[in-house]
Amino acid sequence: MTAAPAEEKAAGPLVWAGFAMMCVGMFMAILDIQVVATSLPTIQSALGIRPDQMSWVQTAYLIAEIIAIPLTGFLTRVLTMRWLFVAAVSVFTLASIGCAASSSFETLIAWRVLQGFSGGTLIPAVFSAVFLLFPARQEALATTIAGVLAVLAPTVGPIAGGWITSTYSWHWLFLINVAPGVISAVGAVVLLRKARPDWGSARAVDLLALVLMGLALSSLEIALKEAPGRGWTSALVLSLLATAAVCGATFAWRTLRRSPPIVELRTLADPRFAVACLLSFVLGIGLFGSTYLMPVFLALVRGHSAVEIGAIMLVTGVAQLATAPLAVFLERRVDARLLAAAGFVLFAIGLAMSSQQDAGTDFKEMFWPQIVRGVAIMFCLLPPTRLALGHLPADRIPDASGLFNLMRNLGGAIGIALIDTVIYSRAPEHGRLIADLLRKGDVATAKLVGIPLDLFQAQIGQPVDADTEAMVRPMVESLALAQAINDAWLLVAALTLAATLGLILVARGARPSLDRVVAHP
Repeated sequence: MTAAPAEEKAAGPLVWAGFAMMCVGMFMAILDIQVVATSLPTIQSALGIRPDQMSWVQTAYLIAEIIAIPLTGFLTRVLTMRWLFVAAVSVFTLASIGCAASSSFETLIAWRVLQGFSGGTLIPAVFSAVFLLFPARQEALATTIAGVLAVLAPTVGPIAGGWITSTYSWHWLFLINVAPGVISAVGAVVLLRKARPDWGSARAVDLLALVLMGLALSSLEIALKEAPGRGWTSALVLSLLATAAVCGATFAWRTLRRSPPIVELRTLADPRFAVACLLSFVLGIGLFGSTYLMPVFLALVRGHSAVEIGAIMLVTGVAQLATAPLAVFLERRVDARLLAAAGFVLFAIGLAMSSQQDAGTDFKEMFWPQIVRGVAIMFCLLPPTRLALGHLPADRIPDASGLFNLMRNLGGAIGIALIDTVIYSRAPEHGRLIADLLRKGDVATAKLVGIPLDLFQAQIGQPVDADTEAMVRPMVESLALAQAINDAWLLVAALTLAATLGLILVARGARPSLDRVVAHP
C-alpha cells in the first residue's frame, strides 16, 4: 500500500465500465426482492404452497441476505473484490435459474437461500468499490449512481413484477436475472482490477463466531417477522429475541478478541462511522417502511392491482433521478453533516405528509409527499455514505461497508415489524372509535367514512338493519386501516427526524481526505 498523491489520477472508462457491471448485479439483487413480493399469490397457487408458508419465500431470501452482508469484508479479503463479485453474481444467476425450475416449496426455498446469500454481498461490495476504485473527486458521482440504483429498484419493482407475471409467467421473475448476470460476471472478469486472493485469511476464520453471527441475525429476522402477528411477548418471539441477544453478545465478545476478526466491529468506535450507521439504520426504516406502507394502503384500502400500485409509486423514483445531479453538485461542496441533516428533515416532512390519508386518498394526494421524499433520498444516502467510508483506510472499507449496509437492512426489518405492530394494534381501536361516533350521529365521521348522508340521517336513533351494517362495515374498516397506517407514517417520520440529533456528535469537516490510503482491492 502506498499513500495517494495530492492529486489522484481520475478513473478511466474501463474502471467506470467495471463499476457499471457491479451496479447491474446489485440492481438485480434488490429488484429480485420486490418483483417476487408482488407475485407471491401466483407462486403460491402454482406450487401449491400453504398460505401460512407463503411468506417464507421472501423470509428465506432476507435471512440469507442479512447474514451475508456483514461477511462482505471477510470475503473481500479472501477472494479480492473482483472475484467476490464474480462468484456472487454467478451463484445468484445460477440460483435464479434454480428458482425458476423449482416444482416444490422445499426446492424453491433452498434456491432462495442460496440466492439471498449471494445477493447479500453485492450491495456492500458496490459501495466498497466506490472508495476503492475512484479518487475522492469522483466518489460523489459513483456513490450517486450506486445510490440511485439501490433505491430505484424497490420503486420500479412492484410494477415490473406485476407486468412480468401478467404478461408471461412467474418463472420469468427469476429468469430476467440470467442475461444481466452473465453479462456482469463476464464484464467484471475483464474490467475489474486483478489482485491475489488471500487464502490464509480463510484458514484463520473463527467458525464458532460465524455460526453465532448466523444464529443471531436469523433469530432476530424471524422474531421480527413473527412479532406483529403473534405478539412481542409470545413465547416464540421472546425465545428468538433471547437467542439473538445471547448469540450476538457472544459473537461480539469473540470477534473483538480475535485478529483478524471475521467482522471488524472495532470500526464502530469511530464516531463518524457510528453516527453514519445510525443514519443508515433509520434510513432503512424510512425507505423500507414507505415502500411497504404505500402498497399496503393502495392494495387493501384502495383495491389497486400490483401494476397500478407500481405506476403510482414511480413518482418517488422520478423525483430521485431528477435530484441526483444536484445532490452530486452539493455533496462535494457542502459539509456532509449539513446535507445529511437537511435530507433527513426533508425526508421526515415527506413521511409526515402521508399521515393525512383517508379512505379516498389516491395518486393525486400521494403525489407531493412522494416528490418530497424522492428529493430527500439522495441527501439521506450520499452524505452518510461519505461520513461512514470516506475517511477510512482502504483495508477497512469492505468491512465497514458491510456493517453500514447491514444497518440499513436491519432498520428495514425492524421498521416493518414496528409498522405491522402499529397497524395490527391501532386499526381495531380506530374502528371502535369510528363506530362509536357513528352511533352518536356524528355527521363529520359519516362523511369521512363515505356513508350517504340521507341514509345516515335516516338511521340516527334507529336499530341498524343487516343490509346497512353489511354495507357500512367494510367502509369503517377501510377508514380504520387508513388511520392506523397514518399512525405508522407518523412513527416513521418521528424516528427519521430524531436521527438528525446524532449529527451533533460528528466532528466538523466530514470531507473525504485526499491523503486517505489507497490500495488495489
